[in-house]
Amino acid sequence: MKPRIPPVSLADADPPTRELLSRLRPVRGSDTSVLNVMGTLAQHPALLRRWLEFATYLLNESTLEPRLRELVVLRVGWRCRSPYEWGQHVHVGRRVGVTDADLRRVAVGPDAPGWTAPEAAALRAADELVDRHTVGDAAWQQLGRHFTTQQTLDLVFLVGQYQLVSSALNACRVERDDGLDPTQVPFPPPAD
Repeated sequence: MKPRIPPVSLADADPPTRELLSRLRPVRGSDTSVLNVMGTLAQHPALLRRWLEFATYLLNESTLEPRLRELVVLRVGWRCRSPYEWGQHVHVGRRVGVTDADLRRVAVGPDAPGWTAPEAAALRAADELVDRHTVGDAAWQQLGRHFTTQQTLDLVFLVGQYQLVSSALNACRVERDDGLDPTQVPFPPPAD
């Protein structure tokens, strides 16, 4: 599919946006200069700047342990049928201990064997938030057994953030730039 909004390159960005995009290049290392998600959002520099503050908090500063955070992000990307979101976070997840076995379990969901109780509770809450835009009482009680109030809030907002991003990526048809082979790693079917 062709992107509906072409990403901005560093060369075509205005100076403040170029500087912002240059700072974001290390997100995935040296294997790509500007991720397509960032280049697409750079078509609206004011939105990109403000969104990055929230996204950076959830990705780097939240109270959730990084591996759990990535499992939840991956589950949201899977449930939202967002190959772009999934592929990017396969890379991020691997850096914080997510294994290929975990990826296969994420595709199955919270009932897959092998999750710890906190992981299953977080993934179940993510599914309920994606499906129902709320967390039912039973799932909420499970969260309360494993997470502090602040962790629970970070989890709820993490799911909302990545549901938003997955929807935007799908709607804009942002092309994958993760370099992953979909025959080697499970991939969600695209939303279209």
